[in-house]
Amino acid sequence: MGERLVLLAGVTLGVFVGCQLTEGFVLVPYWRALAPSDFLSWYAANDRRLYGFFGVVTVVTLAVVLLAAAAAVWTAMPGRWAMLTAALVYVAIVAMFPLYFAQANASFAAGTIAREMVPAELARWAWWHGVRTAASVFALALAMLAAWRARM
Repeated sequence: MGERLVLLAGVTLGVFVGCQLTEGFVLVPYWRALAPSDFLSWYAANDRRLYGFFGVVTVVTLAVVLLAAAAAVWTAMPGRWAMLTAALVYVAIVAMFPLYFAQANASFAAGTIAREMVPAELARWAWWHGVRTAASVFALALAMLAAWRARM
């Protein structure tokens, strides 16, 4: 059962990474190409959709990764330390949301950010998103390492 959870953690992390890459390489360039007022209008109209989609993917991944790490450690599975590290990295990724993204996203959705500040804030948002994406790729690699070691 633990091996299957570790593999499922890799799958959910892979989905999360795909979502992060899509957001970073499709949505962010689109947002940055819009005029600030057009971006804020777009974001206000789509905020709930973004939050609903990315929130579900993030929370499901978190639950599976934590369960997999607990099972791997509990059963002393080969690869348990890689899976535990993947879980810790993913917890840090999730923690970035309330530490930065929640406030930035809320200012976009409510249109409370000054129009002239939108390009700079989107650049900051993109940078933090890149950090999150790189960390998620690292967590995925660790989970895949854990799954490979568990099968040895």
